[in-house]
Amino acid sequence: MTLPSAPAARPVDLPDGASPRVGLALASLSLGSFVIGAGEFGIMGLLPTMAADLGVTIPQAGLLVTGYALGVVFGAPLLAVVTSRWERRRTLFLLALVFFAGNLACALAPTYGLLMAARLFTALAHGAFFGIGAVLAAEIARPGREAQAIAMLFVGMTLANVFGVPLGTVIGQSFGWRSAFLVVTVLAGLTALMIALFVPVSRPRPGVRFAEEMRALVRPPVLLAMLLSVLASSALFALYTYIAPLLINVTGLPETGVPYLLFVLGTGMTIGNLAGARLADWKLMPSIMGLFAAMAAILTGIHVFAASPVPMVVLMLLWGMVVFGLTSPIQMRIVATSQGARNLASTINQSAFNLGNAFGAWVGAMMISAGLGYDALPLASAALALCALAVAALSWRMDGRGASLQGAPSPTPLPGE
Repeated sequence: MTLPSAPAARPVDLPDGASPRVGLALASLSLGSFVIGAGEFGIMGLLPTMAADLGVTIPQAGLLVTGYALGVVFGAPLLAVVTSRWERRRTLFLLALVFFAGNLACALAPTYGLLMAARLFTALAHGAFFGIGAVLAAEIARPGREAQAIAMLFVGMTLANVFGVPLGTVIGQSFGWRSAFLVVTVLAGLTALMIALFVPVSRPRPGVRFAEEMRALVRPPVLLAMLLSVLASSALFALYTYIAPLLINVTGLPETGVPYLLFVLGTGMTIGNLAGARLADWKLMPSIMGLFAAMAAILTGIHVFAASPVPMVVLMLLWGMVVFGLTSPIQMRIVATSQGARNLASTINQSAFNLGNAFGAWVGAMMISAGLGYDALPLASAALALCALAVAALSWRMDGRGASLQGAPSPTPLPGE
């Protein structure tokens, strides 16, 4: 089935044919996504420098990454509730100011404890920005291109992994780690300005009680979509967390060669993010299932060819493509199934994704602690991808069953199906 024709009154104050305004609005959201990615992952290349400067161990410095992820997990539902009645442009503007203030506090924090507090404060706005931004992107998109609009939001995150993290490492190593946070602070301020100038105002929504939103949120299609997000993230981070030691100890790359393979992976993520959006606008659930199947096959290939550098270059590119090829389709699935609670569901999905981050990394750690080699991790990731494929198939079957029981199309139309 396809999305219904666009209603006469759009949920945002955007004149028909305002393509330049739509482009600038999506660029504003994408810049915000880049700021979030650079702020979250940018410290990974600076942990030794930060640890030495703050007088802590490298594992303690690594907890700054874990603390941020936990801030997202708990902050997303909290801010989803607090901001559920707010106008979306104003909310995104305020969230951008949180990133500005939080990264500035990180740059100025004199102690490890204050830096951790600043990281937690910044993370609170992470999930809400992506959740509300994804809903707004789908609203301002032309009919049939909703997933591509959502992809433009997430492309900033992929570019942060491709360019922002390496560039932040260079800046931090050259001018001190605090300078990297200052650059992110400036970009967060620019994001706030662009949102104020270019993002359209959303029209007031009919009053919906929180209890009603929660009832919409706990319906099986929405919960299964959330589970897809958890499993996709788990399948990624069970291997991605330990990709550097795998490339060094199994593939045989020198430590200086690891960034080049990560650049290849990031390039694949960027390509996949855009390609996945087109697939989602064409056939949403079949695309999700196909991408999970492809992910399992590619991860099995990584296990088989882990010791061969040339095949690994190709496999890393393909892995990045399917991993981020799923980002927009899963987000679109959540937006499509959660009518009546779209802001809440789209935001809480960020908690689901970060919960998957933690679970996947834990799975990898347990396998390594049990004495399994790094080349066993791709098989664990492949198994998680196959679990996600089974969940996607169940979800799609439930869609068809619901439509047949009613003798009419599903009351929650899904893009491209």
